[in-house]
Amino acid sequence: MTASAETPQNLSFVLEGIQKVKFEDRPIPQIVDPHDVIVNVKYTGVCGSDVHYWEHGAIGDFVVRDPMVLGHESSGVVSQVGPAVTTLKVGDRVSLEPGIPCRRCEPCKSGKYNLCIRMAFAATPPYDGTLAKYYRLPEDFCYKLPEQMTLQEGALVEPLSVAVHIVKQGEVRPGYSVVVFGAGPVGLLCCAVAKAFGASKIIAVDIQQGRLEFAKKYVASSTFLPQKVPAVENAARLKEENDLGPGADVVIDASGAEASVHTGIHVLRNGGTYVQGGMGKAEITFPIMAACTKELNVKGSFRYGSGDYKLAIELAASGRVNVKDLITGQVNFEDAERAIKDVKAGKGIKTIIAGI
Repeated sequence: MTASAETPQNLSFVLEGIQKVKFEDRPIPQIVDPHDVIVNVKYTGVCGSDVHYWEHGAIGDFVVRDPMVLGHESSGVVSQVGPAVTTLKVGDRVSLEPGIPCRRCEPCKSGKYNLCIRMAFAATPPYDGTLAKYYRLPEDFCYKLPEQMTLQEGALVEPLSVAVHIVKQGEVRPGYSVVVFGAGPVGLLCCAVAKAFGASKIIAVDIQQGRLEFAKKYVASSTFLPQKVPAVENAARLKEENDLGPGADVVIDASGAEASVHTGIHVLRNGGTYVQGGMGKAEITFPIMAACTKELNVKGSFRYGSGDYKLAIELAASGRVNVKDLITGQVNFEDAERAIKDVKAGKGIKTIIAGI
């Protein structure tokens, strides 16, 4: 990696190709729309998608064809505001919602802007991400942080909002039993949000014992380590060990693993709800007979929508969801690639990169 010999104005962490990154001084973004805000980015979490782009250069149809700034889980301090901005001022600490919808297509107009067909999402080709000194967003996609929240916690509002959206999709209610497959950052946050929504049983499932131990200490009421047996056998043991009777009310998959999908469908009660939050292979085999005969509600979940960021901040600020304990590593901006390698190696739960 190389950096400019002169003092950079907007140093950015750029992915050029597969496992090829550099630091580059990009132009400082300017106010284009009167509602624009320029943010000095202070902290950015490393997401699995950042690792995937670094390792493979693509996620599905999204291919890195030109150099792209990585990062989308960020917080920062407002450094400039447009003439029409009324809700923020210079110096405000904010969490960034890193996807700008067109606001005109049918999904946007129907209130599901996360499904916008022209979404400009940070660090998704061809759009640059937030791992830079400065980043521009509309004011209504910058959320002012309450005094009791740190900027480090503000960087985790993005994955927390993903979890909020997933749990909303599951329509989790007080007294429900919820099984969450995958005890990574999003899975753990799904457990925490489910508890905040009133779930009485929250079972975390993972193949790594260390992550299960963290989940139990963090928020899960119990954990489950699958064995290399058919999904129906794992589902039966999961139900028996956790006194789920006919099955769980809601299953959330935050792993993307085919085995988790199968087990999740089989562990649900008749009429239960299954939510797919994790992305795995583009196509898998699916237990369609069980989904049909149990009359399951099978839903997808993609990013976050209206009200999700607001609720995420309220949950974190009130202490109902603890995001601070998920931060297990922090590196300086110049060590950004090391952070990506650490996440690839499975070190810790959530690693954040300090800004400049």
